[in-house]
Amino acid sequence: MRHTLPIAPQFYVTAPQPCPYLDGRMERKLFTALQGEYAEKLNDALSKQGFRRSQNVLYRPSCAECSACLSARIRVADFEPSRSQRRVLKRNRDLRREATSPWATEDQYALFRSYLDSRHADGGMADMDIFEFAAMIEETPIRSRVIEYARETGGKSELAAVCLTDVLDDGLSMVYSFYDPAEAGASLGTHVILDHVQIAQDAGLPYVYLGYWVPGSRKMGYKAKFSALEVYKGGEWRDLGDPAEHAVETHPLSTDPIAEQVAQISLPDTRGP
Repeated sequence: MRHTLPIAPQFYVTAPQPCPYLDGRMERKLFTALQGEYAEKLNDALSKQGFRRSQNVLYRPSCAECSACLSARIRVADFEPSRSQRRVLKRNRDLRREATSPWATEDQYALFRSYLDSRHADGGMADMDIFEFAAMIEETPIRSRVIEYARETGGKSELAAVCLTDVLDDGLSMVYSFYDPAEAGASLGTHVILDHVQIAQDAGLPYVYLGYWVPGSRKMGYKAKFSALEVYKGGEWRDLGDPAEHAVETHPLSTDPIAEQVAQISLPDTRGP
């Protein structure tokens, strides 16, 4: 007989570094390795608790004096596009979607470089070469897809947007997306999110995970424009409500000690046959 045993991953904390979202604040992450035969169960369980995946690592903000970053997800059954979002869908109705296995291509990397150079030239990915890009796309121990969006131009298919997407047991997690900066007026980033809501609806999945929403950050403000948005706060998912109510002041007691954070994490059980 085999007994039920919890997965017991080791958790670590990164060294503090300047926050990429809020000036004057320091960022720190709690993380664990995502590997082994129970990687999918661990990813499913921790995604429900505000963690995100980056290659074979799961992480969650754990800043010493700030708790502004909030994991966000759309509740698919209750989502209603706004008038402007309906216009985005209409504007991009000629886009062709194709979901493939997580395999990097030169066309993807060319689009990725163009996107970074235009939008995030000073970001943490600015120096990523094609081999590092391939690792970001391909190094996944779980069920992932690359979803490409192409537009027919002059009889030729042109890649317009790409999203690396994880398939969770309760939804789709948009790990990383990028798009053609020359099409700024097409609102491709918004379109990709709206299309993921449609994919989740078709698959009977209740949520679309968007990553972190940061009140006070212009980079993340767009996420609050989606209806039926939930944020993970105080150990539970709750409706976003009024975004202004989530403003967070820095305070040395605003974040629990690391040991307490780890003790509060719910881990999945593994069951033998």
